[in-house]
Formats: sequence, C-alpha cells, structure tokens
Amino acid sequence: MSTLKNNIQLFENEKVKIIKFWISNPDILNTLNKYSIKKEIFIKDYAFGILNYFIGVVKGQNEIGNCPVINDMLKLLQDKEIGTDSLFVICAAFKNALIEFMYEKKINSLVVQKDIIHIYEKNFEGLLNQYYQTILEVSYNLNMSNNLIDENIIMSSTDLKGNITSVSQALCAMSGYTKEELIGSQHNILRHPDMPKEAFKELWDTIKSGKTWKGEVKNLKKDGSFYWVFATISPNIDFHGAIVGYSAVRNDITSKKEVESQQALIIEQSKSAAMGEMIAMLAHQWRQPLQATSMLIQQLTLEKMLDGEISDDTLDKVTSGTQKQIDYMSKTIDDFRDFFRPDKNKDKIRVNNLIEKARELIAYTLKVDTIKLTIDIQDDIEINIHVNEVVQVLINLVKNARDALVDIMNIDREISIIAYKEDENLIINVKDNAGGIPTNIIGKIFDAYFSTKKNKNGTGLGLYMSKNIIENHGQGLLSVSNDEYGAVFRITLPIQ
Repeated sequence: MSTLKNNIQLFENEKVKIIKFWISNPDILNTLNKYSIKKEIFIKDYAFGILNYFIGVVKGQNEIGNCPVINDMLKLLQDKEIGTDSLFVICAAFKNALIEFMYEKKINSLVVQKDIIHIYEKNFEGLLNQYYQTILEVSYNLNMSNNLIDENIIMSSTDLKGNITSVSQALCAMSGYTKEELIGSQHNILRHPDMPKEAFKELWDTIKSGKTWKGEVKNLKKDGSFYWVFATISPNIDFHGAIVGYSAVRNDITSKKEVESQQALIIEQSKSAAMGEMIAMLAHQWRQPLQATSMLIQQLTLEKMLDGEISDDTLDKVTSGTQKQIDYMSKTIDDFRDFFRPDKNKDKIRVNNLIEKARELIAYTLKVDTIKLTIDIQDDIEINIHVNEVVQVLINLVKNARDALVDIMNIDREISIIAYKEDENLIINVKDNAGGIPTNIIGKIFDAYFSTKKNKNGTGLGLYMSKNIIENHGQGLLSVSNDEYGAVFRITLPIQ
C-alpha cells in the first residue's frame, strides 16, 4: 500500500518545486503583499524550515504540532497583526502545494492525501491554540499595563468644550473625587481660585491651535485643599486632522512647590535678619560721628558762654568738622544702600576692592569688640562675580567669627581674611582664633535654622544663605574646617 512515509524521499528530493507550488499560490502572494512581507525573506526564513519540519514528522523525527519555525513565523504574523483568516491562507496553501506535488508525481493514493491532510490539521490546530494563547497573554499584559497606568498616571480627557470624558484612578485619588463625579463635569471643577484667568486663556489658545501646552497648575481638591501638577495637555486628532478633544497627563509636584515656598520664606527671613544686622552696624558707624558732632556743637555753646560771642575761627572749625562728620555718615548710607541693591549682572572687581567693601561695613563693630582684623591679599586678581552677594557672605563669615570671639576673655581676639589664587579659582579663607567648632555640630552649621546662638537672637540663616549664595549663585564652594587656632571658612570662586 502506498503511504506518505513510503514516498517521502520524493518530497525530500524536490523541496524547491514544492516551495514554488506554495509561494506561487495567488492567495498567499496577496497575503504577503498585503502585510508587506517580502517573498524572498519568507522563503529563506520560514518556508524551507516548515517543509523540513513536515518531512521530519513523516519520518518520525519531529513531534507533530510542535514546529519551532512555525512558532517563529507566528511571531512575525503577530507583529504584522495578521488575523486568523490570513493565517489559514498561508497554512492551507502549504497543504495544497504538497497535494499538487503528489499529483504531479502521479502518486494516486488516497492514503497519502489523508496523511498530508492529517498532519496539516494537527499542525494548524496547534498553531491556532498557540495563536489564541498568545493573544490572551497580550490581552492580559495590556490589561495589566492599563491597570498600572490607571492607578499611577494622573490623566484625563475632555471634549472640545472642556467636559471630562475620562479620568484615571490616580487623578481621582489625587483630587478626592470619584470617576462618576468627574466624568461629565466641566474640567474647571478642579480649578483653584489662585490660578489667574490669563494662564487658562493661554492654555486654551495653545491647545485649540493644535499645539501642546505644558506648565504648572494649582488644582483644587474636593475637600477644599490643593495640589500642584506639571501638566502636558495635547489635542486629540482624528483621521481627518480635526481636533476632537484634549488629553492631559500630569506629574505631582506638590512637594516641589512646598520646598520652593519654604525656600522663599527662608530667603525673606534671611533678608530681614541681614537688614537687622545692617541697621545695627549702621548705628555703630553713626555713633562716633554723632558724638563728634555733638562735641563740636558744644564748643560753640561753651565759647558763647565764656566770651560772649563766637569767633570766626571757631565757627569755621565747627562748621568744617561737622561737615566732615556729615559727609562720613552720608557715605555710610551710600555704602549700605549699595549693599542692599540686588546685583542683576556680575561685575568685575579686584580682590582688594572686594574685601575692602566688606571691611568698611564691619570695621567699627570689630573695633568696639576689640577684635583685630588682618587682611592678607596674596594675589590681587580681577574676578567676575555678583559683588554685593559675595560682600554679604564675607560679612556673615566675619560676624560669625566675631560672635564666637566676644565671649572669650584673656586672648588677643583676631580674625584673618586671606585671599590667593589656586588653579583657576580664587580662594578666600576667613579664620579666627576662637578655638574651633565642636566636631558634633560642624557638619550641621550650614543647615537652615541651625544656630548655636540660643540667647543671641541667632536665626540660623546666615551660614545657610552664605552657602546658597556661593554655591548656587556663584557656582563656587563654601566649606568649613578647624585648624589649631579656630574655625576656617573657605570660599572657592571660579575666576571667570
């Protein structure tokens, strides 16, 4: 009896002819063209492998319904989103090619034909099972992804009028509303009254023009509290290019905005503290010239009492002396006014002039506290900086050293400012001989609100702001260490 196994050598000897029968089928050619699958690649990567598998099944070398090449082809078909109808065309065309080859070789056996159909049906059944199993897996993974997106991504969509058409569970959790409460409502249900109308006008003008809008938005929760998001809002376009709605994806930036608010508060408090310190310094600066002026005026009164009149020489002396004191006080006002004027741009200044600006503002305070200030400028180079900001840092550091020294008795109190060039940086060291900073707090002194001056109205902001000015504004570095005499604050600033 003629069987497929008895004739398999013929199939094996003329694989090329069988492949030609298969690929020349009009239905399979249309399928390959429809999904942009090149015929040559299909033959090379799949056709010969499938035929070899078929021959191996007949010979008992391969397991029916488990073809690795078919599995690879299945991945290609899934990537191309080919449906079961096209899958059937490809497999049926292979079966028909085998039967056509059988008739050409005059193998007139119903048994052989049934064997071919049996193998085809078993393989196609396995292929369909695998195809649907993969679809189920893809569907499951897609649902899992959708669930993850729904629970973690703050999203919503609206129609052209701003009516909410869909929301994610993440948005509901953030806002306090349920999906039922949000869907169908106007999106301005989430609008916080702090947001200016101009911002939303610009938003709508942008997305209505077909562009994407991005920006920070303060939203209102159901309970009356608020949250901040960075929103990306894009128009939804249909196949005809028309805008049919809008979709928004948001990132929660509430914590970021809270930090920014805290930073702004710290800056304002620091400015107030610095202003108080400057006023105190101004009072120190003015005390001596006011006393001198008072003494000069008293000379006029005394001479009037003793001589009955005021001589021209005395009047000139008093007038000249008073004018000098007034000029001095006027200069101190100019100095302090310039100090509080914010630097919009960096200015070039020589190191000597920079440190002299700071010295003029603190000299009298140090004199009153009998603290010797030594300045050692080893490299009087020119540097491009925000002058007033760096002067403020120098004053903060010197005042910090002064506060550490005033409670120490029986020593020659000294503060040193040493400036020199190191590589492409300017180094300014502010040193004192107050004994140094305790090791258990030296790592905390740049923290906001950390202060050792519990009974001296210390705000804990001076060193914090100094570090912020040097490192964030000046792209430099501010650090502290102890030497054998006391604390050493080191400012590193890039020269250019």
